Amino acid sequence: MKFIFLAMLGFVFTNAYTQNFVPNYDESKIPDYVLPQLLISKDGSKVSTATQWKNKRRNELLANFQTYIYGKVPNGDVDVQTQLIKKLDAFGGKAIMKEVKITFSRNQKKISMNLLIYLPKSGTKVPIFLALNFNGNYTIINDPNISLTTSWVPNNEKFNITDHQATESSRGSAHRRWPVEEIIDHGYGLATIYYGDIDPDKNDFSDGIHPLFYTPGQVHPAKDEWGSISAWAWGLSRAMDYLEKDDNIDPSKVILLGHSRLGKAALWAGATDERFAIVISNESGCGGAAISRRKIGETVARINTSFPHWFCDNFKQFNNNEDALPVDQHMLIALIAPRPVYVASAEGDKWSDPKGEFFSAYYAGKVYQLFGLTGLPNDKMPKVNSPIMRTVGYHIRTGKHDLTDFDWNQYLKFADLHFKK
Repeated sequence: MKFIFLAMLGFVFTNAYTQNFVPNYDESKIPDYVLPQLLISKDGSKVSTATQWKNKRRNELLANFQTYIYGKVPNGDVDVQTQLIKKLDAFGGKAIMKEVKITFSRNQKKISMNLLIYLPKSGTKVPIFLALNFNGNYTIINDPNISLTTSWVPNNEKFNITDHQATESSRGSAHRRWPVEEIIDHGYGLATIYYGDIDPDKNDFSDGIHPLFYTPGQVHPAKDEWGSISAWAWGLSRAMDYLEKDDNIDPSKVILLGHSRLGKAALWAGATDERFAIVISNESGCGGAAISRRKIGETVARINTSFPHWFCDNFKQFNNNEDALPVDQHMLIALIAPRPVYVASAEGDKWSDPKGEFFSAYYAGKVYQLFGLTGLPNDKMPKVNSPIMRTVGYHIRTGKHDLTDFDWNQYLKFADLHFKK
């Protein structure tokens, strides 16, 4: 009874904090802050070469992000089984649609995720975009051949989702975010997974991938172990395992894309798994591309209160204490070097702090310079709808928090820039 009372008290406190939170959007009210040094190692030595970065500094920063923000994936092998469920012609025969069921088993537990793939019928290995989706594979396009997810789904009145179950009436409900045919026509494939197949997006660690790795008696990840974002990133890497084996896909040209919280997962997956050739963050905000110390829009305390399951528990010690963080998000972007990275913002998405996202991309450029590559040209944000494309890319567009045709057009151009030289 005592435990139940405390849990209820915590729930009330969480709701009260969330309801009373007033975000700051005034640049003049940003507290003074100093970013942690990107190119100075823990022992005080300066990093001046790509070799020093790869062999020393990168590992230090990766360990800090694992320990204090996203959490470590527990050790232990997992059994993986893949099954081709469907393979059909699509878009009048100019493309192929495939569904692959990937099942993970460990400690007498198992879960499955469905990988939906669209590929142009080119007869050659093609580059491909890999991205998680929010409500199920069946929502990205109105195709009756796509299986409905059986995983828990957040209720969404707009998408006709009730009782946390996928329904036929939700089919194709997110199609405007997924220009599948245009991607195919451009010579690229698309692979996507419903993120709830990997770990349902709720504060409950009794489902999803986590229980497969629990030690006897464990019911919650340790303080420095993975939250949901790290779990979703882990799932992206397991999808990459499969893409490497698909004869129709060029595994050296996999572009990892994520929007919003899934942009956070994409950045973390790109940092931890160097097989991804290009990494794209679309409005990933706090805990993604935005500088935490700026405290604009969503803050560390706000995100940890509203979504306590996203990050490892260690991250909560930095609620209203961002200056104590041993890292900041420009370092996360830098972990992707020397691979191309693109960060995108929206003018109407102040919650995600567009300027903070831009600054992360800009300051990460110091590491790209070690490799003789070009970052963003200066610390002045570009005009709206005026993309910058170097090894580091950035744009801020008109509109709100969303994944739009404008965004996709830039990502296709960015991929062309690096794959079609």
